[in-house]
Amino acid sequence: MKNTQSLNKLGLLACLYISQYIPIMFLLQALPVFLRQQGVNLDAIGLLSLIALPLILKFLWSPLIDRYGFTRWGHYRFWIICFQLLVAALTVVCAFFDIETNFTGLLVCVLLMCLFCSSQDIATDALAVGLLEPQERGLGNAIQTSGHYLGAIIGSGGMLILLNYWGWRTSLLILAGIVVLALIPVLRHQEQQIPDVKELQTSGIVKSYFRTLINPYRDRRTWSWLLILSLYLAGGNMANTMFRPLLVDIGLSLADIGWLMGVVSHGAGIIGAIAAGFLIAPLGRKRSLILFGLLYAIAMTAYFLPAFGITNLPILHLVAISVQITLGAAGTTLFTIIMDKSQLATAGTDFTVQTSFIYFGTIGASAISGLLAQIVSYKGVFAIGIGITLLDIILINQVFLSNEIKQRSPLVFK
Repeated sequence: MKNTQSLNKLGLLACLYISQYIPIMFLLQALPVFLRQQGVNLDAIGLLSLIALPLILKFLWSPLIDRYGFTRWGHYRFWIICFQLLVAALTVVCAFFDIETNFTGLLVCVLLMCLFCSSQDIATDALAVGLLEPQERGLGNAIQTSGHYLGAIIGSGGMLILLNYWGWRTSLLILAGIVVLALIPVLRHQEQQIPDVKELQTSGIVKSYFRTLINPYRDRRTWSWLLILSLYLAGGNMANTMFRPLLVDIGLSLADIGWLMGVVSHGAGIIGAIAAGFLIAPLGRKRSLILFGLLYAIAMTAYFLPAFGITNLPILHLVAISVQITLGAAGTTLFTIIMDKSQLATAGTDFTVQTSFIYFGTIGASAISGLLAQIVSYKGVFAIGIGITLLDIILINQVFLSNEIKQRSPLVFK
């Protein structure tokens, strides 16, 4: 019976995370390619980068999702259903747009879609915090990370294939159908009542907003953890960002790069995430974070092979697979600890703020990677990325004083 309940939980989370990331990956990766194929100007396509803003800024409205909800439907379940239906409805609207004559309308719709997907992510993460027991969180976050990878495979590569064969309208209607079908598990789910949420709802909105958003971060030890979050994946993202243009420079075709960085690498990431999901509990949080971070840094040294001219396809596959397997494991561990450090009553905000620091670190590192490559070459960027990761591992060893995070502990080191 207990195993069945655990499988139901994991199945619910899998549907939510996959369906949530399919539209996001479609908007960020597949849509620019399709629009360019349709003859849309590059400056117009560049405006699509604006749709990533909700992913970065979603922490600003996460306290409102923690505070308000329709209890009869389940606090976070209510938000998930609403946002997912809105995404599906906007996808249908976009399906009937003439993108050549109404690009502005399309841009507004996809920005709203990303806003709703980001907001659903807040509620989904909060639901997962209350849904999973501490011993289930490793595997639960493996499902989350795998959902991200599968969403990327389907939303980017899969949607481009659909667009190529069936065109804009049919492909988007299929996407909307997938989003609606993914609601079936959450419609069947009965969410448990959240303790202490009434205290938030009865206090003043301004007071509760700032208390939820700011209070956990008054302890200086919390900022040590947030620094760890900012750096843990930043170095790897810097190196990975420059690995893609390196593949172009060494002469790989777009098809080769798409297969290597889309299907092969994301598939390897799923394997790493699932492996970490089973290993986190027996290894412990601190040991897993250090071990998988160290393996990630070691795997990144493989980037030097193509940088030094070793460019045959089997080697490049080995590079992509080794990096993504360790990234999947490291990311799963990181999200498991983030979940441990999220309190039930404010889970949406606690989880979202922590992941926002990851976004700040990875996006910032990615933004300066090209400039660094011009100054110190690809090899220099790879070395800096490895150095940042190793520096963070040293910081973890100094700051992360407890072998295990206590259940639903606040965002401080005990």
